[in-house]
Amino acid sequence: MCLGIPGQIVAITDAARMMALADISGVRREVNVACVIEDDIAALIGAWVLIHVGFAMARIDEDEAAKTLRALHDLGEAQDELDAMAEGRRALEAQP
Repeated sequence: MCLGIPGQIVAITDAARMMALADISGVRREVNVACVIEDDIAALIGAWVLIHVGFAMARIDEDEAAKTLRALHDLGEAQDELDAMAEGRRALEAQP
Protein backbone atom coordinates (compact mmCIF):
# COMPACT_ATOMS: atom_id res chain seq x y z
CA MET A 1 0.00 0.00 0.00
CA CYS A 2 1.24 3.50 -0.79
CA LEU A 3 1.13 5.84 2.15
CA GLY A 4 1.00 9.59 1.84
CA ILE A 5 1.43 11.23 5.23
CA PRO A 6 0.72 14.90 5.96
CA GLY A 7 3.61 17.18 6.84
CA GLN A 8 4.11 20.90 7.17
CA ILE A 9 6.93 22.66 5.32
CA VAL A 10 9.02 24.53 7.91
CA ALA A 11 12.05 25.66 5.89
CA ILE A 12 13.58 25.67 2.43
CA THR A 13 16.89 23.80 2.59
CA ASP A 14 18.06 24.01 -1.05
CA ALA A 15 15.99 26.09 -3.46
CA ALA A 16 18.04 25.06 -6.49
CA ARG A 17 17.33 21.36 -5.82
CA MET A 18 13.74 22.13 -4.71
CA MET A 19 14.33 20.66 -1.24
CA ALA A 20 12.55 21.66 1.95
CA LEU A 21 12.34 20.56 5.56
CA ALA A 22 8.98 19.11 6.54
CA ASP A 23 7.68 18.48 10.06
CA ILE A 24 5.74 15.24 10.16
CA SER A 25 4.22 14.79 13.61
CA GLY A 26 7.38 16.07 15.25
CA VAL A 27 9.81 14.24 12.96
CA ARG A 28 11.66 16.55 10.57
CA ARG A 29 12.69 15.26 7.20
CA GLU A 30 14.04 16.79 4.02
CA VAL A 31 11.66 16.34 1.08
CA ASN A 32 11.59 17.28 -2.57
CA VAL A 33 8.87 19.87 -3.27
CA ALA A 34 9.10 20.03 -7.08
CA CYS A 35 5.55 18.66 -7.48
CA VAL A 36 3.95 21.34 -5.27
CA ILE A 37 5.79 24.55 -6.19
CA GLU A 38 3.40 27.02 -7.79
CA ASP A 39 5.47 30.20 -8.04
CA ASP A 40 7.97 31.06 -5.33
CA ILE A 41 9.44 28.14 -3.38
CA ALA A 42 9.57 30.31 -0.23
CA ALA A 43 5.77 30.55 -0.34
CA LEU A 44 5.66 26.87 0.67
CA ILE A 45 6.82 27.61 4.22
CA GLY A 46 3.87 26.83 6.46
CA ALA A 47 2.06 24.84 3.77
CA TRP A 48 0.69 21.35 4.46
CA VAL A 49 1.55 18.65 1.94
CA LEU A 50 1.11 14.90 1.49
CA ILE A 51 4.51 13.23 1.54
CA HIS A 52 5.38 9.89 -0.02
CA VAL A 53 8.92 8.42 -0.18
CA GLY A 54 10.61 11.78 0.24
CA PHE A 55 8.43 13.75 -2.18
CA ALA A 56 5.71 16.26 -1.40
CA MET A 57 3.04 15.01 -3.80
CA ALA A 58 0.12 17.39 -3.19
CA ARG A 59 -0.85 20.42 -1.15
CA ILE A 60 -3.59 19.95 1.40
CA ASP A 61 -5.21 22.30 3.89
CA GLU A 62 -4.61 22.15 7.64
CA ASP A 63 -8.03 20.62 8.37
CA GLU A 64 -7.47 17.81 5.86
CA ALA A 65 -3.99 17.22 7.31
CA ALA A 66 -5.39 16.90 10.84
CA LYS A 67 -8.14 14.51 9.74
CA THR A 68 -5.69 12.37 7.76
CA LEU A 69 -3.18 12.21 10.63
CA ARG A 70 -5.96 11.25 13.04
CA ALA A 71 -7.18 8.49 10.72
CA LEU A 72 -3.64 7.17 10.17
CA HIS A 73 -2.94 7.16 13.90
CA ASP A 74 -6.19 5.31 14.51
CA LEU A 75 -5.14 2.71 11.97
CA GLY A 76 -1.62 2.49 13.40
CA GLU A 77 -0.18 3.32 9.97
CA ALA A 78 1.36 6.66 10.85
CA GLN A 79 3.47 5.35 13.71
CA ASP A 80 5.16 2.75 11.53
CA GLU A 81 6.03 5.43 8.96
CA LEU A 82 7.26 7.87 11.63
CA ASP A 83 9.37 5.16 13.26
CA ALA A 84 10.95 4.35 9.88
CA MET A 85 11.73 8.04 9.26
CA ALA A 86 13.25 8.46 12.72
CA GLU A 87 15.37 5.32 12.24
CA GLY A 88 16.60 6.62 8.89
CA ARG A 89 17.55 9.94 10.45
CA ARG A 90 19.45 8.20 13.27
CA ALA A 91 21.32 6.05 10.73
CA LEU A 92 22.37 9.14 8.77
CA GLU A 93 23.50 10.96 11.91
CA ALA A 94 25.58 7.93 12.97
CA GLN A 95 27.60 7.92 9.74
CA PRO A 96 31.11 9.36 10.06
